[in-house]
Amino acid sequence: MTSLNNNVSDKEAQHSCFQEWMELQQQDLLELLHNSDSSSSSSSTSNTSASSDFNLKQLIEKSIKHFQEYMDTRRHLAGSDVTAYLAPTWCTTLESSMLWISGCRPSSYIRLLYAMSGKEFESHLSNYLQGNRSGHLSGLLTVQLNSVDELQRKTIRQEDQLSNKLASLQEEIADQPFTIIANEVGNLGEICYEAEEALDRHAKFLMNVVEEADKLRMETLKELVINILSPLQAVDFLIASKKLHLCVNAWGKTRDHQHGRNRETTQERNTCPTLSCLEN
Repeated sequence: MTSLNNNVSDKEAQHSCFQEWMELQQQDLLELLHNSDSSSSSSSTSNTSASSDFNLKQLIEKSIKHFQEYMDTRRHLAGSDVTAYLAPTWCTTLESSMLWISGCRPSSYIRLLYAMSGKEFESHLSNYLQGNRSGHLSGLLTVQLNSVDELQRKTIRQEDQLSNKLASLQEEIADQPFTIIANEVGNLGEICYEAEEALDRHAKFLMNVVEEADKLRMETLKELVINILSPLQAVDFLIASKKLHLCVNAWGKTRDHQHGRNRETTQERNTCPTLSCLEN
């Protein structure tokens, strides 16, 4: 991830951090696709299966490690400018419209899992009727479905708590001390000491909420891909997740360009993954 250079502006570091993360996701996706195909086509002997599971687990851990490193770098950068992460200029407007506290909703992982398992079930319905189960995510066991359902309810409760915290912080702008300071200031463009102090205190509370949201995202992802899903299922889920993220980013850039909103540099636009490279 981005090296933290004091000579680089906050904006440049933030943009670089996100761009490197998107490029890393594409690299991880291609590696996951390759190993998923290899594991699916390999023989089903116990030794081969154990070796395949070990390799897949390593890839899963690698993907989680990359996500954790991205969040660690982002958290460091947000320490001096957290509001930038609630309205990121490095995201497309499409991505920004989907943000929940500086990222995706953790419960969206579970919605994605349900969507993919349902798609696989429909595409393999004839095999199911004959007693054959060929899909990975469509073959979720009852115990797995119960665990996913419990995780979803728990995650949504925690999301609601964090949403309420953010709402309270947003409402405070229309309350003391901000209202009093704004009405007493002589020059509308002036940021007095009292305003700076209040904004710094507000940013500190915002940072706490963002950190809690990131923690919930990581905990939900780990619970799914490590504790609930099998290695093959987890790889299929990570593939679907990365494809969705990369495609939304690519679609957002296209739509921004169509509407004259060029939020990225020419280099970033050229490194945008094409949909053809994301196909199996």
